[in-house]
Amino acid sequence: MIGVLMPALARAGLLGNVLASISGGDTSSSTASHGNIQTMPLLKPAMNITPTPARGGGDISIVDDSALMPEEGPSGTIADIEKPKNSTISLYVVREGDTLSQIAEMFDVSVNTIRWANDLSRSSTIQPGQTLTILPVTGVKYTVKRGDTLASIAKALHGDAEEIAQFNGLEEESSLSVGTQIIIPDGEIAVAVAPTPKAKSTSGSGATSASTYAGYYMRPINGGTKTQGIHGYNGVDLAAPGGTPILASAAGEVIVSRGSGWNGGYGNYIVIRHDNGTQTLYAHNSSNIVSVGQRVVQGQVIGYVGSTGRSTGTHVHFEIRGGPRNPF
Repeated sequence: MIGVLMPALARAGLLGNVLASISGGDTSSSTASHGNIQTMPLLKPAMNITPTPARGGGDISIVDDSALMPEEGPSGTIADIEKPKNSTISLYVVREGDTLSQIAEMFDVSVNTIRWANDLSRSSTIQPGQTLTILPVTGVKYTVKRGDTLASIAKALHGDAEEIAQFNGLEEESSLSVGTQIIIPDGEIAVAVAPTPKAKSTSGSGATSASTYAGYYMRPINGGTKTQGIHGYNGVDLAAPGGTPILASAAGEVIVSRGSGWNGGYGNYIVIRHDNGTQTLYAHNSSNIVSVGQRVVQGQVIGYVGSTGRSTGTHVHFEIRGGPRNPF
């Protein structure tokens, strides 16, 4: 079976071409070969040119008039790879045995990016044959509403206005058209954390929800000096020499691990989702050594202190999201 990614001529606002997935043994009678890349005219229906369709292995992606051969062919040979442009939204058809973590790793985005783009809750499961929308980068797809500005969208979705404008080909001060869909690189949809029931006491006064978090988090580096208190999204800056190990503040699942790029000023950063519903973020790392979907234990080394992104001096920017005031 050959899976073909066919680009449609529809555009979703500023989101670029959308790739649709078609399964079957279809071939094209107008395929021309150019080295390791086959090209074929688009918008012609696929057809079988012989009663017995060709049997191949792997996937063929068709992007901007080029058929891109799979990374590994049916005989085990390695083919040249040309990746789709980073402005392309893909449609992925779930196969037997797929998990969100595997799909996220395949497209180099976070699991939450796939959840948010497809309205999946944490308890949702995916089924073979289901079609998923995959954004070209980790982040959020957003439909512009009346009164929106890049600044207000960036604030609401924890993005960077300048980066949003650049990614979507907008002028930072330009007005936005209602209904236009844009991508918020590294954006996040806030997750509401259920309030913790107050503990009963004979005095009639309950314990505050903060008690739930007491002792839950550990300092993300050994030693270091706090150079900036609470700022940004409940974050603190802890200065330390470059290469100092960064530790998981609590056990959980890695949902973001970006090892390159500006990323809204965070540089290389990691986000871990914890079992109590909160998230911690570790930014400006020199390198990350964990990947999306990986489970980590408290105190595990996840990366190393650096000065990437918007940073002056080597330090780790550490945030606690959806929980108590940062205790560090």
